Amino acid sequence: MSAGRKFKIACIGAGNVGATAAQYCLEMELGDVVLTDIAEGVPQGKALDLSETGPVRGYSCMATGTNDYKDIAGADVCIVTAGLPRKPGMTRLDLLGKNGNIITDVCKNIAEHAPDSVVIIVTNPLDVMTYLAFTKLGFPPERVVGMAGVLDSARMRSFVAMELGVSMKNVDTMVLGSHGDDMVPLPDYTTVSGIPITKLLPQDKVDAIVQRTRKGGGEIVALLKTGSAYYAPGASAARMAQAIIRDEKQILPCAAHLTGQYGLDGVYAGVPCMLGKDGVENIIELELTDDQRTALHTSSEEVQKGIDELKELGVL
Repeated sequence: MSAGRKFKIACIGAGNVGATAAQYCLEMELGDVVLTDIAEGVPQGKALDLSETGPVRGYSCMATGTNDYKDIAGADVCIVTAGLPRKPGMTRLDLLGKNGNIITDVCKNIAEHAPDSVVIIVTNPLDVMTYLAFTKLGFPPERVVGMAGVLDSARMRSFVAMELGVSMKNVDTMVLGSHGDDMVPLPDYTTVSGIPITKLLPQDKVDAIVQRTRKGGGEIVALLKTGSAYYAPGASAARMAQAIIRDEKQILPCAAHLTGQYGLDGVYAGVPCMLGKDGVENIIELELTDDQRTALHTSSEEVQKGIDELKELGVL
């Protein structure tokens, strides 16, 4: 990524999460956005709507919509949200297989048309799909990263702020592990202006925040009844794109390829990462308690189970 030119972001999948990520990327003026989807007219219509929003919201970056992957050529960052949500009657294996095939096709096209991009995977089951993307793209592991911890940490930050009545800006959190019920929120690394929440809240309140964080996505699904979250997921993907495009060297929790860190090897798991122009430029190893390390390994075993199931289905 060279300075002095306008950057390009490809949002692959023009559903709620992809379109919201595109909106935030435009509002932060990270670069022009190409919204890509197989549904004819949908990415074109949403992109036109987003471009017409620019004069009101005060951004000058443009959005275009396409059904043709050749239009993502030269993208610096690809945000992948394409995939199906889990529907009633659909098993986990069904979802794995269907989304696995979608991600395989997406990666084939990214590798062909945007071979120098950093790829952010948002499609669920996130950690497994990120591993699949890594194997299909053939990119260096630092250029394939999953969006999970940024979202989970944002949820935890908001819950802490609600409980204490403080500004969300003063709250920092760290959530490790897979994106799901096995995630590992770290209260010891959750602070309000540098003060650990374990010193500000009784243990039962801390435990309740941890549990609510683990169930954060499900809580929204239960309320909406006919959909899932998209504002915070879209914002989280855009936040990662910002750190990469602006070469911020920002420490954010992301699903990264581990090669021995935390005692894990060959899997993707949520860990603190330094994000910059080359993607994951460093993985930070935190000091964990025995229980936290065990929980992180248990979380990774679930990811490995999904990888094994993809192999059984012939997707991997």
